[in-house]
Amino acid sequence: MLLEQVNNIIAVLSGKGGVGKSTVSTQLALALRNMGYKVGLLDIDLCGPSVPYLLGLEGREIYMCDEGWVPIYTDESKTLAVMSIGFLLKNREDPVIWRGPKKTMMIKQFLTDVKWEAMDYLIIDTPPGTSDEHITVMECLKEMQCNGAVIVTTPQEVALDDVRKEITFCKKTGIRIMGIIENMSGFVCPSCSCCTNIFSSNGGSELAKYAQIPHLGTLPIDPRVGVLAGTTASVLDELPDSPIAKVMREVVEKLKTIKL
Repeated sequence: MLLEQVNNIIAVLSGKGGVGKSTVSTQLALALRNMGYKVGLLDIDLCGPSVPYLLGLEGREIYMCDEGWVPIYTDESKTLAVMSIGFLLKNREDPVIWRGPKKTMMIKQFLTDVKWEAMDYLIIDTPPGTSDEHITVMECLKEMQCNGAVIVTTPQEVALDDVRKEITFCKKTGIRIMGIIENMSGFVCPSCSCCTNIFSSNGGSELAKYAQIPHLGTLPIDPRVGVLAGTTASVLDELPDSPIAKVMREVVEKLKTIKL
């Protein structure tokens, strides 16, 4: 396993697709890099490997060396390394049409055969739900020195129901839950910065209390974050005074205190 030089491993999970898990994973990795850490971002979401698109890395090719797969670096500083199953697809519209055994084999290979250099944090963007590939990820994480999992939800009850299943799944498989992030909670007006709750609110924080796990933060919807898609810009750099940047700083500081 080529993770000996990785100091901290954090898996980002969601019980449901469409809650912004990949965006949270990407901005978490970028925020850590912004704070001076060397970071890796591993995208093994077979259902929708969107990290190459979010970081403007589509079309980049990966290759293998004697030690394993070589990740893509976003710039010459090599402070952010990225590996994604999306790099194996010819274009973003191609689906991953694989049966279970091939999916399992590819996930294991990406988790164990990537040649990561020395780094402070590895963020793993995982498949949603509790499917076969999700179980494979959990089994591999138990074999690693993984700090734990961050669970992403939205405030609606239908998403919270699935996250409850995810929490139970983590507890049964022995994966430590580092905390819950409530995403898409309220809409921030790009003109006046006023936040309006267009969905329900505080669902993530209430669930955290119920499950007795940390509530890491509540991220609102901010249209300006969408403009950053296709770049390696962090909200901490581009929108330093925004509510989402403030919460992301708080999330990172909380995660930094949770050690192996």
